Amino acid sequence: MKKFIKKKTLLVRSITFGLVGAVLSFNAFSFNEPGKIIAGSDITFFPYEYMDGNKQAGFDIEFLAGLAKVMGKESVNIDTRWANLIPGLRGGKFDITNSSMYITADRLKVIDMIPYLKSGESIISVKGSDFQPKVPEDFCGHTVGSMSGTSWLKQIQTVSTEYCEANGLEPIVVREYPTDPQTTQAMLSNAVEAQITDAAVARGVIEKLGSRVEISSETLLYPVLNGFGVKKGNDEVKQALIEGLEKFSKTPEYDALLEKYKFQAPTAEDLEQLMPKS
Repeated sequence: MKKFIKKKTLLVRSITFGLVGAVLSFNAFSFNEPGKIIAGSDITFFPYEYMDGNKQAGFDIEFLAGLAKVMGKESVNIDTRWANLIPGLRGGKFDITNSSMYITADRLKVIDMIPYLKSGESIISVKGSDFQPKVPEDFCGHTVGSMSGTSWLKQIQTVSTEYCEANGLEPIVVREYPTDPQTTQAMLSNAVEAQITDAAVARGVIEKLGSRVEISSETLLYPVLNGFGVKKGNDEVKQALIEGLEKFSKTPEYDALLEKYKFQAPTAEDLEQLMPKS
């Protein structure tokens, strides 16, 4: 009888520990804190996310706040340099990335992404300079600046190899900087001849430094979707964001925010054409 009781006790303990393990495993793939969406955001990327005095500001900051509100949560953005966003997300430091991150096939291999905006790139040059590139193919034989870790670096490298060098032209020299403002300063100090960046960021640079720089490209380059990053396997957060976006998109606040920043929500056609196929 004692032997039976002992076995039963061990079985109950085993089941109990198993249930606790399951709960802990589940919690590892949910929101880090109840009532909050904790996001990693590189808050140097005007007009998406930046500091206005001591206050976080910008489209992504306001957008996540509105989204969190309809989800019954509070948004918290942790200022994190760009190169550390995906590692931080995968390491569980935050629930999502909220930093106007482009959705690419390479990124989808390591994280899930949920689209919320359509964007692309522009080229900035020094106003009045002889070098006024309109398309990346004009970069051949020139030195171009970019924030490090961006998706367009791979595209520029492809242009350098498959267009410039293939046609007997000098390759493109790309210099990378930790932040976008540092890249602009490098251009103004003649360390690089032009800068490639997100189109909205380029408009923001012109707003601040319009007497010294200009957008030399004439069309939106490499149209792309911006998305929130979510850790693979964290289906609770992913599904909550999808449902929250659907609800938020039907509010007046959503339309007002897009109008305020002159941004464009992706259409069904955009999602079909621009979302990388797995």
